[in-house]
Amino acid sequence: MSTSDAEAEHRKRTATNWPQWIGYVTAVWSGAYGLLGLSWALGGAAFPFGEENTLLAGAEPEPTGWAAASLGLLGAVIAVAMSRPRPRRRLVGPTAFAWTLAAGLTVLIPDSRPMIALIRAPMMLIGTPLGLVPDDLTAADYFSAFLPWPVVNQLVLMAGGLLWAGTAVAHRRRLDDACRRCGRSDREASRWTSPAAAARWGRWAVAVAVAVPVGYAATRWAWALDIPLGVPQEGLDELEAESPGIWWAGALLATLALGGAVLTLGLVQKWGEVYPRWMPGLRGRTVRPRTAIVPASVIALLITSTGLSYVRHYTLGGADIAWDSWAMYVPQLFFPLWGAGLGAAALAYHLRRRRRCPSCGLG
Repeated sequence: MSTSDAEAEHRKRTATNWPQWIGYVTAVWSGAYGLLGLSWALGGAAFPFGEENTLLAGAEPEPTGWAAASLGLLGAVIAVAMSRPRPRRRLVGPTAFAWTLAAGLTVLIPDSRPMIALIRAPMMLIGTPLGLVPDDLTAADYFSAFLPWPVVNQLVLMAGGLLWAGTAVAHRRRLDDACRRCGRSDREASRWTSPAAAARWGRWAVAVAVAVPVGYAATRWAWALDIPLGVPQEGLDELEAESPGIWWAGALLATLALGGAVLTLGLVQKWGEVYPRWMPGLRGRTVRPRTAIVPASVIALLITSTGLSYVRHYTLGGADIAWDSWAMYVPQLFFPLWGAGLGAAALAYHLRRRRRCPSCGLG
């Protein structure tokens, strides 16, 4: 075996054996963030929370820093304990702690800005030559405008949340004496994970994940075409006068959402498993499951956190809502449903595409 083949095999083994090491990586992340919280509590700089319209609006460095330090250092201990090869007993506390942190870090604390940073990159590439990007906003300004430290911190939190979710899954497999690699076991009672069942409920998940962006895009394209769908005509005209091209920029954003909806269909279509003929260089090749699962899962988390931030803003944030302009608000309130549908569709795709496990032989 050549050196490159040996390195590739090592990387493959490392990736497939993630349940063995993820708890320790989570412990390192948790401890490091706990130390960062300690620095804020002691007066350190770069405190990233406290901004308006966020879950931690009004947060101050000292109490928030102590809370982050306590949770982080406690989490490091719990993550190591959850990584024991054979847990002595089934404890609800550590598992609940892990899933609570996973949910809070991935979709509750982050707001819409990580999603905005993601979609602004292609919008700037496409929109700049079309005159849809303000002249004073250049590519060099991208990081300062869309990825300042508070937003980067949210991405760090989301990464930590994914680590905690993985730690919880690996811990559950140890408790159930299931296969560490695939999670299946001989006494698996639930049949919702079978390929046939996943194909059924996966189609419903895809339907939800497609309907929401289509409805959102319909309003934005209507405004670009000067059709006052769900808004007064004078409101359209006023905003267009203040910010020329704003509705075409919105249509570009809607087109990206529609493109995502089309790709979502691939999770239940044949071309989502085998590249179609119109893709030179790839036609006829099998689509690797992770090629669809990884981006779909990441986008699902970003859409969910974005949607929840809109829900908080419009329902709990005291935002002034003019119901004659309902289309400005209502489509975004369905974003959490969009994210949940996309995440479920990605899970169903994984359950349909997974092969017989080489470790346990189940499949």
